[in-house]
Amino acid sequence: MLLLDDTALACLLKRDGAAAAAAFSASGRRARMVSVALRARGSGMVCGTEEAARMFALLGCAADTAIASGTWAEPGALLIAARGPAEALVGGAQAVQTLLEWASGVADCAARILRATRAVDPAVAVACPRKAIPGARPLALKAVAAGGAAIYPALGAEAALVLADCRALGGAAAPGERIAGLRQAAPDGRVTVEVRDGDEALAAARLGADRLLLARMAPDAVAATMRALGPEWPGEALAAGPITEGAAPAYAQSGVHALVSLAPYHALPAEIDVAFEPG
Repeated sequence: MLLLDDTALACLLKRDGAAAAAAFSASGRRARMVSVALRARGSGMVCGTEEAARMFALLGCAADTAIASGTWAEPGALLIAARGPAEALVGGAQAVQTLLEWASGVADCAARILRATRAVDPAVAVACPRKAIPGARPLALKAVAAGGAAIYPALGAEAALVLADCRALGGAAAPGERIAGLRQAAPDGRVTVEVRDGDEALAAARLGADRLLLARMAPDAVAATMRALGPEWPGEALAAGPITEGAAPAYAQSGVHALVSLAPYHALPAEIDVAFEPG
């Protein structure tokens, strides 16, 4: 499913492809027809081939998508091929490569975190926050979904999220009053409270929070908090922060119900080779 509209894709082409197009135009071979193939240099999850095909189409080039977003690619696998006027294709291929490398890097990171988590406990979910990199949110959300992660929070899933930074505005009584007010306004909704340590988590649980978002807490602190809450607590707990593939197993065995990781948004781009041929 395409999440970037033509306006956004055209902006990427204009910004990233201008230099390459100008350099090629100076060679005087504008009208020549060429083809290009983009292949995965290493193995990993792929994302963005649908947008790539649309970008080539906006340039007046014919494109053939070989691998869909959310598909695992082996080294050397063809992702997309296109054919068109040399100036358009050379200028656009750089922008397409940049998009594919960034989106695939995000998707692959999400997939690896999910795999590391499920190896420890298949029941623990993995999600990425809806709060993504400014200007790149649509593609970022598509990429983490392509990697198998859920989006948190899901639209309409909760009554409200009580942020840790905002609780201090109303004094010591603010959290309880806020939770009670939200419960009254939306009796069927779930109230999530963001906490930053075990004491805050226990206090929020006593006040009736349905879900605790354990923000940037170390795995051992999360595990200690879950033990303190005990099996009798009916709510859900989510560990949130820059949880990497290496840290995911420790969080998965801490007792939480899900991991909410923003690490994929800062993943290294995938490496994709671009090869041109005449004709």
